Amino acid sequence: MRELLRRPDFRLFFVALTVSMIAESILLLALAIWVKELTGSDGLAGATFLALTAPMVLAPLAGWVVDRMPRRTLFVALNAATAGLLLPLLAVHDAGRLWVVYAVAAGYGLSYIALGATVTALVQELVPAGLLPDANGVTQTVKQGLRLVGPLLGAGLYVLLGGPAMAAVCALGFLAAAAVGLAVRPAPVPAAGADGPAGTATPEAAVRAAGGWRTEVVAGVRHLVREPALRRALLAVVAATVGLGFGETLWFAYVDQGLGREPAFLGVLVSLQGIGGLLGGLASAALVRRLGELGGMALGVSAVAVGFLAPIWPVLAVAVAAAVLIGLGLPVALVGTMTLLQRQTPPELLGRASAALDALASGPQSLAIGLGALLVGLVDYRLLFAAIGALLLAAGGYLLTGRHLSAPSGQGGGPADTGVPRRVAPRVDAPAG
Repeated sequence: MRELLRRPDFRLFFVALTVSMIAESILLLALAIWVKELTGSDGLAGATFLALTAPMVLAPLAGWVVDRMPRRTLFVALNAATAGLLLPLLAVHDAGRLWVVYAVAAGYGLSYIALGATVTALVQELVPAGLLPDANGVTQTVKQGLRLVGPLLGAGLYVLLGGPAMAAVCALGFLAAAAVGLAVRPAPVPAAGADGPAGTATPEAAVRAAGGWRTEVVAGVRHLVREPALRRALLAVVAATVGLGFGETLWFAYVDQGLGREPAFLGVLVSLQGIGGLLGGLASAALVRRLGELGGMALGVSAVAVGFLAPIWPVLAVAVAAAVLIGLGLPVALVGTMTLLQRQTPPELLGRASAALDALASGPQSLAIGLGALLVGLVDYRLLFAAIGALLLAAGGYLLTGRHLSAPSGQGGGPADTGVPRRVAPRVDAPAG
């Protein structure tokens, strides 16, 4: 990690990204709390999260935009645009303008999707392939830490300042992230024409000529399906997110029926999971480098699987261990996924591939959350936890049997691992930025 943070451009980017993530973590829960206070309705408060996730259907289009613009420029523009997007919230003082909150939430959801794909692609430009696990690991560590303090900070700011002032603070945070991002300078790309060296057409140009913009938009999905390691990762990620979504509502039944405690105790388990996430984030780079991306994913998903099997025995000590284990496994699996995507995807396609992976995972997960909410009242929660644990173990085993498709970094060799900044191929429609 020290070698990574000695790189000035990544250090600046990491500061900008951290500020942006802090503003994001404050905003997500605070919007729902705001709607709850304005309306007194749990359902309307929950609809805030629906508004945030609804733009996921536009993820392929967002990825297409990411691949057509310089990533540093887009990172700055998205943070600045998000700051501007929050300004209408300054006028919300009663339930009569509730639609403004929902509109802002939907706009922010779209910005969140585009920013995630942009960050994944920009990291690929800023660091050599050998340091990708470290870069993804350090960002996951910060994200897991913000899971612990972000919601509390957001709720505290809302209570202290009120909704409009809280929105202004978040807007300033996004503006600060944009300002720091302006100083980031990705490695320059070699000069080349739109058709690549010696007049040879680039794959991206060939795709555009063959199929037009519709083909470009779905190119990320095609890449995920055609590349063997990414196809295996995609199937495992979908299975894992379905299991996680299915289990969202089960934890309430576990705390109530199994542990015999008040629903608020779930907050303790979430905090323990956050502590595990911090530890997992710190260890993730070393594990992914040692085991390879698919091997690291297998370890992370398997740890989460054991955490989901543990509630079959409703004992407090087991619950604590399960929460920490799930927290440990998630960042390892995520860092493996992100690193594999960055290493196996051409730079000009990475935005679409990243957005496609998010969409293909999030859609089934949302359906699984609804199905879990329906079944938890009909089936013993322990049987449901057992089914989820078995699904996750199967996903981990599937990843493990394909680990040869992504060799550990120390065994891969080649120019990508020399420590020289990655020279990305120029996009044919925009200068590198």
